[in-house]
Amino acid sequence: MPVTNEEIAAIFEDMATLLEMKGDSVFKIRAYQRAARTIGELSFSLEQGVKDQVDFKKIPGIGKAISDKIQEYCQSGGILAYDRLVGELPDGVLIMMSIPGVGPKTAMLIARELGVSTIEGVEKEIHAGKLAALPGLGPKTAETILHHIRVMGSKDGRTPIGAALSVAETTVDYLRERCPGLGELLPAGSLRRWEETIGDIDLVGTSSSYPEAVSEALVSIPGLQDVLGQGPKKSSVVLESGIQVDLRIGEEDSFGALLQYFTGSQQHNIRLRELANSQGLSLNEYGITTLETGKLEVFSNETDLYGRLGLPYIPPELRTGIDELAAARENRLPHLVEESDLRGDLHLHSEWSDGRDPIETMVEAAVDQGYEYMALTDHSSGRGIANGLSDARLLEQIEILRALQNRYPITILCGSEVDIRADGSLDYSDELLEQLDVVVASVHSAMGQDRTTMTNRIIKAMQHPAVTIIGHASTRLLGSREPVDFDIEALLQAAKQTGTAMEINSAPERLDLKDVHASRARQLGVPLVISTDSHHHTGLRQRRFGIGLARRAWCEPQHILNTRPLDQFLAFIRTPKPRCMEIFEASLSQAVSP
Repeated sequence: MPVTNEEIAAIFEDMATLLEMKGDSVFKIRAYQRAARTIGELSFSLEQGVKDQVDFKKIPGIGKAISDKIQEYCQSGGILAYDRLVGELPDGVLIMMSIPGVGPKTAMLIARELGVSTIEGVEKEIHAGKLAALPGLGPKTAETILHHIRVMGSKDGRTPIGAALSVAETTVDYLRERCPGLGELLPAGSLRRWEETIGDIDLVGTSSSYPEAVSEALVSIPGLQDVLGQGPKKSSVVLESGIQVDLRIGEEDSFGALLQYFTGSQQHNIRLRELANSQGLSLNEYGITTLETGKLEVFSNETDLYGRLGLPYIPPELRTGIDELAAARENRLPHLVEESDLRGDLHLHSEWSDGRDPIETMVEAAVDQGYEYMALTDHSSGRGIANGLSDARLLEQIEILRALQNRYPITILCGSEVDIRADGSLDYSDELLEQLDVVVASVHSAMGQDRTTMTNRIIKAMQHPAVTIIGHASTRLLGSREPVDFDIEALLQAAKQTGTAMEINSAPERLDLKDVHASRARQLGVPLVISTDSHHHTGLRQRRFGIGLARRAWCEPQHILNTRPLDQFLAFIRTPKPRCMEIFEASLSQAVSP
């Protein structure tokens, strides 16, 4: 099985936790935490990097010891230092640490004194009164831990960003309605950084009068499950959905520092503090303090705060703590793509297949977005799923689309989302495919194929002259379906060689390609397309999720094929593959790479 960056990052995170339990050096603990976060943001495979003899020590946050352990894991499937740490500590200490509020010392105490190694075991000992009897704990702590265990049972890990953003926006609307004195109120944390999944929702704001009213409104919000804390400056609640909402209210003149601090990421903030310290300054959520004099400077906005440190404003999506500070100092920050840059949507469904709206409604929705062009891409017949179009129905739809052209101020392209069969062939005949303007080829079946078979299957589809775009390449559904197994590097290399665009699917349950894969595609010069895969006219507004993902991948407008004006876009899709790449590459000369 291939080694993933995610599993290496998880091991280093566990090593940091185990070292903390042992009471080891805080610098060593932070080194492993920093390495774990850095690895989680990398756009290339560490396993491939080992094969290519990449010097990992050049990556910020990875020193020689970490680099050696990466190579050890990729080559042997294990890390001896990790195994020794696990062997030195009682069973289950890492599991104990997954309970909110249970720190290293408490986890060690529970595991050693009670001999439990599962969360279920902890709950049983609480009911038996044994946990409350442990030194330094007591009934109140036991009840708090039991409460957190129950909340965990109703909350399955992190929340996909689509669901989290909806909750955040509903909460903001409710608080604004209830609190006329509310000034700023914005999501922060991983939500503002447009990460694909969210832990808790962080809201930061200001209130010109009576900030207590804001916290009082939060604890009375409909759908409340529990109040974790309430005060004039900070309140935390858990909603019935299992999502925790943390609210912080600050002063208007220091809001920029507050927003920056709680936006994170943690690693970005660490590096920003290191930069401040090197200038004789100290940075926190209240502002910047001159160490020599103790004078505090406050900042009402983030731009001024970054400027005080000699940096341009760094967009939240880039705040990973890896490359962005160096890029900012060297004036290499990209001009990130924005929603207004998109000129068309190339993946839309109507009620002809599994959509819910007539063709005309979907066209009107594209017009409302201000687009120059759109492609209707109902499903092919496939295995009879999704009410796919037979050859005859597709021909009928093509005629209808062409007849509609004169009725709307938008270029309507005839397309199809064509199933990639298990052997890599396509659902429609070559003769029928030739009549389409846009072909989105996607995997919808035989998802259990092994890595080599799946990779070759998609590459074979790319090699077809009619295929414009590979849709939602991994097929994943956040929180419900794991991605198929494929070699992303091989796919992206083949995409460039064949002149096939790769889709950033904006549907919040997909977000596919993921950000690190989109970043690698950008680095290789692979055309990217941001589409919504809309099955309802309201779905076109979900382009913001794809934009957020693309921004995390350092994408500028020129990296996205459907930011091209109509004439350039048509030139691309009408030029035979792979010569179409010449048209795409002509606009990449000013791309900025981190």
